[in-house]
Amino acid sequence: MTVPVVISATSLPARWTMLLGLAVVAMASLLAFFHLPLPWFPGMTLTMPFIYVAGMWMAVVSSIAFTAIYAYRVAEEARLLANALSATELILQREQHLSALDGLAAAAAHELGTPLATIALVAKEMERALGSDSRFKEDVVLLRSQSERCREILKRLTSLSSEDEAHMARLPFTSLIEEVIAPHRDFGIAITLEPGERQGPEPVGRRNPGVIYGLGNLVENAVDFAREAVVLRWKWDDARVELTLVDDGPGFPPEIIDRIGEPYMSKRSPVDGGRGLGLGLFIAKTLLERSGASVTFGNAAQPGKGAIVRVAWPRQAFLSTAGRAELAY
Repeated sequence: MTVPVVISATSLPARWTMLLGLAVVAMASLLAFFHLPLPWFPGMTLTMPFIYVAGMWMAVVSSIAFTAIYAYRVAEEARLLANALSATELILQREQHLSALDGLAAAAAHELGTPLATIALVAKEMERALGSDSRFKEDVVLLRSQSERCREILKRLTSLSSEDEAHMARLPFTSLIEEVIAPHRDFGIAITLEPGERQGPEPVGRRNPGVIYGLGNLVENAVDFAREAVVLRWKWDDARVELTLVDDGPGFPPEIIDRIGEPYMSKRSPVDGGRGLGLGLFIAKTLLERSGASVTFGNAAQPGKGAIVRVAWPRQAFLSTAGRAELAY
């Protein structure tokens, strides 16, 4: 009687599982009052006390309720995780498509270069042939100037994509930070940048949509929970590249601080209303760790005065393999 309800809880909508559960409870209730006697010795009848029958009924009903609810929650969380990962993959594919537009620009520049050169040559010959004829002089000059403008635009596109591919494929650390925080500046929370100790040249890693998305999610959560300000501190040396994110919000609850970054750990404190920090933070942490980073979470020294998130890469990993963490789900 219990197994069909549990199977239904893992695969069917909640309303059908509830209907099936009620049907099973109804059948168990009927059996409690209308049942045949158990087989026993010839000429003897085994009569069960009502308290025993009631206890069996309660055991069946409680086992159905608890196992069905548990199975439903586990299956629902698995479905939510699969949907979240699919949505993230679509977002990252979009970022990769944007990164690939420079190749299309190079192809367009190559294909349009020859016809534009021909148009410019013909316009120049027409200008020379017309001489001082005022009827067409302005039109021909405009035609030449616009064709030259098109050639200049295509030349810039070519320089961005083929002449120096690193301009698009590689990203300095400070430019990465600016790109991450740019979408979150206009939400009423001050975002302050505080450079720390820097030894050696600035690290330049490959443009990685996974890293950009992961850091952007951390900044978004900090802005959501901050009261007035968010501070980003960064530093690098010959061994490490480190970024620290500090907000002035309520901080992480002490009872779950060791489990932050796991799926469905979605609450900072009771006053938040349960916002954020669930699957998004889990996905962000996973993407950053795929790039070789270590992500740690903590609170400010004074309780209730903010959360601290620290992301650190080995310098060599940031320089050489920061772009390897593409999603492969």
